[in-house]
Amino acid sequence: MKYEFGFIGVGNMGGAIAEAVCRTVKGGNVAVCDTDPKKTDAFQKKYGAAVLSLEEISASCRFLVLGVKPQVLPAVMGEVRPHLTDKTVVVSMAAGISISAIEAGLSRRPVVRIMPNTPCAVGRGLILYAPNDLVSGNDLDALLAGFAGAGTLSKIAEDKIDAASAVSGCGPAFAYLFVEALADAGVECGLARADAQKFAALMLEGSARMVVESGRHPGELKDAVCSPGGTTIAGVRALEEGGFRSAAMNAVRAAYLRTLELKK
Repeated sequence: MKYEFGFIGVGNMGGAIAEAVCRTVKGGNVAVCDTDPKKTDAFQKKYGAAVLSLEEISASCRFLVLGVKPQVLPAVMGEVRPHLTDKTVVVSMAAGISISAIEAGLSRRPVVRIMPNTPCAVGRGLILYAPNDLVSGNDLDALLAGFAGAGTLSKIAEDKIDAASAVSGCGPAFAYLFVEALADAGVECGLARADAQKFAALMLEGSARMVVESGRHPGELKDAVCSPGGTTIAGVRALEEGGFRSAAMNAVRAAYLRTLELKK
């Protein structure tokens, strides 16, 4: 294969993964294709990635990453199918589109379904992945090595990927809302906007790291911050009165149910 990685679609999510790969793999081993020439030109100038047509990129890449929306994926598969080689590993990040549906659209071939999140753009993301049984160990190792610059890679059973994505894939939007709300409150209390936003973001980053690295239950970590009759427990009560946990659970469930709708 002329190129190790090819990306069809380099928008917000596809572009984040492509940038991570370009940080890991030399840009000369990466090709990109998008309907927006400004996006592909940017990759060419920044990383030296090749800009190819849909037909060219489909025929010349070991790993072909389909970074297009679920509604567009069937049409794209129809266009790329005649040009794929027997050795091409197709990688899809389309929400709600199963491996079996991709196999049906492209014929039975090596397929890896991934669900990344936007923090991959800064190397602190999470990519959930599920390969079919035609993906060789060597190919999977090479794919994961290329994706390593995006952050953490976690294998998951495909029947759990939609539920997990509602947490990890949609979750950053929920986290950004929380950071924004905390910053707004900080401004209301007299902080400068830039300081309030930085403090809120760093607090969330550190707290998340505590959960991951300590292995302790988040409820236990929360209790450790709440002194009897103190300021934090007063804030926790205010969150509970506002239905904070219920709203967060409803957000994840709504995202999951929407994913199920996309499968119909």
